[in-house]
Formats: sequence, C-alpha cells, structure tokens
Amino acid sequence: VLFPEKIKGLFARLDRPNTGRDFGDMWISYSPDLIFWGKSKCVLRNSQVRWAWTKIGPGAVPIKTDVGWLNIFHGVRTQCAQHYVYQLGVALHDLDDPSKIVSLAKDAILVPEELYELVGQTPSVVFTAGAIKEDDGEIKLYYGGADTVQCVGITSVEKLLDLCNRGINFNP
Repeated sequence: VLFPEKIKGLFARLDRPNTGRDFGDMWISYSPDLIFWGKSKCVLRNSQVRWAWTKIGPGAVPIKTDVGWLNIFHGVRTQCAQHYVYQLGVALHDLDDPSKIVSLAKDAILVPEELYELVGQTPSVVFTAGAIKEDDGEIKLYYGGADTVQCVGITSVEKLLDLCNRGINFNP
C-alpha cells in the first residue's frame, strides 16, 4: 500500500513481506522511483496487536490528518483448528516519519458479525479494500465480506483518532 504523497522526497509503502522469521508483521520501505525499494524496517509486529496474534498487514491507503497518518489495516487471529478470522484495526503513524507508530487503537474497529461477513467463499472475513475521506471528515471504508461481497462502512477521522488516542501510546 503506497502513501498518497512523497515523504521527504521518497515514495513510501507498507507491506507484509514473507521474510521467514518475521512473517506476519507490517513493514515500511522507501523508493525514489517506485522501482527500487530500500530502507525497509518493521513498523508494527503482530504481537503488539492484541486481537490479531497470527498476522497483520496494510489495507487502505493511509489517510493524512493534521496529527499523523491514519492506517486502517487488517489483522488475523487463528481460532478453532486453523480457522482464520480477519478484522480491521487502526494505527496512527507520525506525519513526518511514518515508520514511527504514534498510537494504536486497543480493539479492532470492524469485526465479522453480519451473515454476509461470516458466510461466503472465505468465512469470517472483513478485509479493507480502500477508504475515502470526505471534506467534512467522514470516511467511507470499503471492505470485502467473506471474500464474497463488497461492503461500505461509515466512520470519521475524529472517531478513528479518538480510538487511537484512547489506545496504546507508542511515544510515552
């Protein structure tokens, strides 16, 4: 997932590389040209997300706010004999250095509860497909339900920032 603008003259992306020993964590990398990537580092470990102990990964393009970048990401937990449950969470990254997490909502912001999220090609999945910030601060959060239907949820920048502010602070 690319950030929507260059940061200090470089493109930045979030991903979940399969590094073998660090599988399941979220990383950031930088590029001057979208071809060559480097300066990669882990920004959030799945062990830091209490509701997603199996793996985490980026989702929607981060949303720029006055206080940082809102990152709506997915998290997975394993339940009952290898049954995966996909949920969505939100983290706030530093505005000038998005490799630094400022805060993280304690709980998932969207969990599979509706029938169309629980039953389908892949059961128990909500997986972000994108987010649009409106001029009034409303966020339309597009997500897949059970890998079968496309859905939209409505929230706001204010609500997501509040969840991060009341969550886990990474800069004591």
